[in-house]
Amino acid sequence: MSRQEIIDSHTHVDKVGWFDPPETIIRLLDEAKVDRAIIMTYVDAPGRTSDALEYIAESCARYPDRLIGYARMNPGYGQQAIDMFEHAIRHYGMKGLKLHPVSYLQHPASPQTVAIVQKAAELNTPVLFHCGDEELSLPLQIARLAELVPDARIILGHCGGYFHTKDAIRVAQRHANIYLETSAMPYPAMIRQAVESIGAHRVLYASDGPGCDPTIEVRKVRLAGLSPDEEHQLFFENIDSLLRLAGRKEAQP
Repeated sequence: MSRQEIIDSHTHVDKVGWFDPPETIIRLLDEAKVDRAIIMTYVDAPGRTSDALEYIAESCARYPDRLIGYARMNPGYGQQAIDMFEHAIRHYGMKGLKLHPVSYLQHPASPQTVAIVQKAAELNTPVLFHCGDEELSLPLQIARLAELVPDARIILGHCGGYFHTKDAIRVAQRHANIYLETSAMPYPAMIRQAVESIGAHRVLYASDGPGCDPTIEVRKVRLAGLSPDEEHQLFFENIDSLLRLAGRKEAQP
């Protein structure tokens, strides 16, 4: 039987702040027997560095069979951020949008956030939110955005963190456009509960590496007691389906 292919839905590379070149995450992926990973910076664009998106694009070009880029954006820059994001999708070949509201201090349902998420929906790109235990990143706050942009595919990174995992599952039950992602959330039993509550087709494996070890994060999914088909969906099929849509505009009637 062939080995299960795995795509890690959330990792980082960067050259400022935390210095994590692409070789760092690739080494960890190799140790964990993970085939590919989605990468993003720790900083938002536009922002402290003018070439954050270019660094992601260059890293993906250097390792095209291993790395897939997301654009981490600060929606507070309004149309400039939207234009940069669309350029990243259309010209750099990136596949998704990363938002970290704690970084730029905006509510997930702020008008500027709604605008850039609407652009992501138009481009069929998934939107990965940092969703943990801090104000501005809580599941119930992101749920308001899911209501406002029902065509967007919104991923709750970390599945609500340590203390808001049950809220993450509840909002995903209420909103069919919300997906849950397993990184840096320490409860295998909650992965199983998420699968039982919303279906395996809306739960994604991720590690948040290099900060979290992909080997440990893979093991956490294995400990959830899922069927082989459910594991295949979490490790590969779900994110692969989302990425295949990315960059395509909705068909016109």
